[in-house]
Amino acid sequence: MPKTDRLNPDKIRANLKTKRIGREIVVFNCTSSTNDVAWEYAKGAENNGVVIFAEEQTTGRGRAGNKWFGGKAQSIICSIVLLNSRFSPDLLTLTCAVAVAETIGRCGSSEAKIKWPNDIILAGKKVAGILLESKANNDRSDYVLGIGINCHQRPNSFPSELQPFATSIDIVSRSVADRISLSKRLLTSIDHWLKVAEKNSRKVTAQWRKLSIQLGHRVTLVFNGTQFVGNCIGIDPQKGLILQLDTGGVRMFDAAHTSIAKSISGQA
Repeated sequence: MPKTDRLNPDKIRANLKTKRIGREIVVFNCTSSTNDVAWEYAKGAENNGVVIFAEEQTTGRGRAGNKWFGGKAQSIICSIVLLNSRFSPDLLTLTCAVAVAETIGRCGSSEAKIKWPNDIILAGKKVAGILLESKANNDRSDYVLGIGINCHQRPNSFPSELQPFATSIDIVSRSVADRISLSKRLLTSIDHWLKVAEKNSRKVTAQWRKLSIQLGHRVTLVFNGTQFVGNCIGIDPQKGLILQLDTGGVRMFDAAHTSIAKSISGQA
């Protein structure tokens, strides 16, 4: 890790031209979970748009209760507070996925792809993940948007069971990512795509179509405990993934109740 790479709120905020997020940036050396800290901040309406970073998480979590592995000062681990939002969970997750993929793709060497609903793939392996948590707020919702991006890990940094499936920006680019610059680009990209999604969610869908590794491929998924198999033919920004089912008909699957069992070339 470069000496200048340690996350610093002032350096991340310097010349940051975001409108919605990042007015306040907090960096912890170590915390249990940035999402848990973000929910504490979410209790105050004035904290809308606050971003929580951590160099290390002791109980970081991923989707469906999975543990998130990062390693100290090896990743970008952050959570964003979004209060009183009219975004649907599916649209917000989709928007964030596009922004994260765009950010990682600008690091060069290989284009980042989206594996719905919440994984970012680089050179065939997972490089980032998204965890969206929500609480109802009358006719709107309060959200905490958690993001983890692998930056400085080497192949043997990951547990043996993850090594066939996980990678980092440094591994793929064969260089050393600057996490300060990457954090600034990430927040700028999320801020931009939130604005786009608010005005025209179909533009987010169009970008997803360019970046999806599932579109046009066979997908096996589990929805509320039942397995479905079919060809991915699109996505609805409000309602989720669209499959042409092997059993006939077209069906949409929302992210909250769906997990991917297999897609393209058997990638789980």
